[in-house]
Amino acid sequence: MNQILVTKKLYITPELKRKKRIYKFEFFLSVFLVCVLISAYIYAEYDRNKSEQVSQEILANLEIPEEDTTVAKNNVLVVVLDEEEPQEEPKNTPMMQTTANGHQYATIGTVSIPKINVTYPIIDGPTDTTEETEDLLKISPTKFWGPEPNEVGNFCIVGHNYRNTRFFSKVPTLVNGDIIEITDLSGKVISYKVYNKYQVEPTDVSCTTQLTNGKKEITLITCTDDSKHRVVVKAREVK
Repeated sequence: MNQILVTKKLYITPELKRKKRIYKFEFFLSVFLVCVLISAYIYAEYDRNKSEQVSQEILANLEIPEEDTTVAKNNVLVVVLDEEEPQEEPKNTPMMQTTANGHQYATIGTVSIPKINVTYPIIDGPTDTTEETEDLLKISPTKFWGPEPNEVGNFCIVGHNYRNTRFFSKVPTLVNGDIIEITDLSGKVISYKVYNKYQVEPTDVSCTTQLTNGKKEITLITCTDDSKHRVVVKAREVK
């Protein structure tokens, strides 16, 4: 018995052509957007690595004298008297440097947080403008408000949260009792113990208050992982 094969002819209508063009456009658009996102991620990661490198170079070149300590032997304090009256040593004046975008800054100390294994220079600019601060934050944690390091008052430091291990990314994991060490340009190291942590709106700067009852405090500020709020970590001098 002979079989007759009948094929159904497919007619290409204008509507089908239009849909085909749309699908093709959407496909190429999706590929383009994926390429853009990958390129943006690679550039951002490169930029972060470069910022980390710059920060560590500042730290390596920072000349901070070792902290003076008094040594007592057999409970007897040994004092060496010079023929001339001792003169007050000049303070270590920070050297001004310039970013690639033209903003000046000086390194005023270092911050070390043993729990999250980070140590960074603390930098500060002369104008404290928003543009200056944003530029300096790309290099290292930056002074935001308050006195000089290890002075009476609330020394506030702001740093980026890159959602990795760099800069202040792990600061939100700190808890009460953790230690933060600040070294000033004289070489003095003071340990501060965390006593509070909370989140605020980006416009809330109440954490920078200088009402510390004559005590030395520090405040670390960074973003939440979604960048919608700010994480505030408060610490007080350990005596």
